[in-house]
Amino acid sequence: MPLSSRCWQLLAFALLALDGRAQQAAHPRPKAAKAAGAALWLTTPDKASLFRLQPGRLAFGAAANPNPTIEVDENQAFQTIDGFGYCLTGGSAMLLHRMDAGARAKLLRELFGTDGPNIGVSYLRLSIGASDLDDRVFSYDDLPDGQTDPSLGRFSLAPDREHLIPVLKEILAINPQLKLLASPWSPPTWMKTNGNSKGGSLKPEFYDAYAQYFVKYIQGMKAAGIRIDAITIQNEPLHPGNNPSLLMLAEQQAEFIKHSLGPAFRTAKLDTKIIAYDHNADRPDYPITVLNDKEARQYVDGSAFHLYAGPIEALSQVHEAHPDKNVYFTEQWIGAPGKFAGDLGWHTKTLIIGATRNWARTVLEWNLAADPQQNPHTPGGCTECLGALTLAGNAVTRNPAYYIIAHASKFVRPGSVRIASNMLDGLPNVAFRTPNGLRVVIVHNAGPTAQAFNIRYQGKLLLSELAPGAVGTYVW
Repeated sequence: MPLSSRCWQLLAFALLALDGRAQQAAHPRPKAAKAAGAALWLTTPDKASLFRLQPGRLAFGAAANPNPTIEVDENQAFQTIDGFGYCLTGGSAMLLHRMDAGARAKLLRELFGTDGPNIGVSYLRLSIGASDLDDRVFSYDDLPDGQTDPSLGRFSLAPDREHLIPVLKEILAINPQLKLLASPWSPPTWMKTNGNSKGGSLKPEFYDAYAQYFVKYIQGMKAAGIRIDAITIQNEPLHPGNNPSLLMLAEQQAEFIKHSLGPAFRTAKLDTKIIAYDHNADRPDYPITVLNDKEARQYVDGSAFHLYAGPIEALSQVHEAHPDKNVYFTEQWIGAPGKFAGDLGWHTKTLIIGATRNWARTVLEWNLAADPQQNPHTPGGCTECLGALTLAGNAVTRNPAYYIIAHASKFVRPGSVRIASNMLDGLPNVAFRTPNGLRVVIVHNAGPTAQAFNIRYQGKLLLSELAPGAVGTYVW
């Protein structure tokens, strides 16, 4: 029997309601601030509190006060976050692998677990071949002087199978979603103009062979159960004085990408991202030159930066020149023995806050671990690089970079989005909305005295105070 017009109307309303509920489930509205208030995780420069959850919760209320106010506005959204973490050098992996199995498992759970007190590291950078913080220089295709192997018949990941791959597999068992970026410090020496691990440039006749070297690395790691999410083409391409190292000018990098690496990735059907540059912020012209090349840019996901020179704001300069390309921050060291108060403040203000406010999707510290003498390193490699951890057998010391990264990695999970917050004199800050609906605000008191301040969210005020030099992560 035909439905009456009233029945059709009711059926239409029901279908609209069901569609509305489905869309709300797919795109949930941001939740209002919980009445229970915000949790505060605190680190103080005197180490009295080291990334410690403070008692109670900070309530949001309506009472006004004269203190400066951080205004959080999630109606303005910026870049998505891929993760926070460290560079897992070959030396770091060696030290971890030499720990007793139980001690290593406990430490890796603390670093990469996302539950309880664990800090939830979500991103690591690896070296393709040796970095200067390996115990020796090597590539995956080393040959006697005078020999070449353009077909890469002798390519082998054997050097990584001793320590790096076993440790990575243990890490990925804890956090299978961990993202990995890999960077070479040097091609095999037979591909280079000077035949040496230090300096020199890539010979044009080996561009295609070197592109296949990347392909074999990614495929070999995949066969070992390790997915490489992204690569950079060369670590610090304008610093040929390290060991290992390579000089690769911007025009050379663009040529290599468009004629060799990009087509090789496409032919091999690799979805690993290609990221340009991977050096200091004083030369934004380098990644802009690569991205201005129309043939090269089709293969390039974005640009990576270090900050041993130049201002962090240069990352925004590159973003503004190419807003469709991503920005990453991939390395910053702390010099041994470290100065906890100064390192905590500078790295939090300049990198955790500064890099993300300038479009970075990652912030990575260099490096994860070293021994008490800052070993291992290659001849001519870094002798003063303080790891996030100092490992002496099973004994673990947590250094400034451990806490700097923890303040972001634990709560600003991959897929979080940076949202707007105003900068205040003496109170640098950054805000995020996480995939599970939390709001996270990281604040550093850069002033010489204790500072009371507010965080305003959806018209409500949270009142807090930080000691001079302290860092707080607020979560609600």
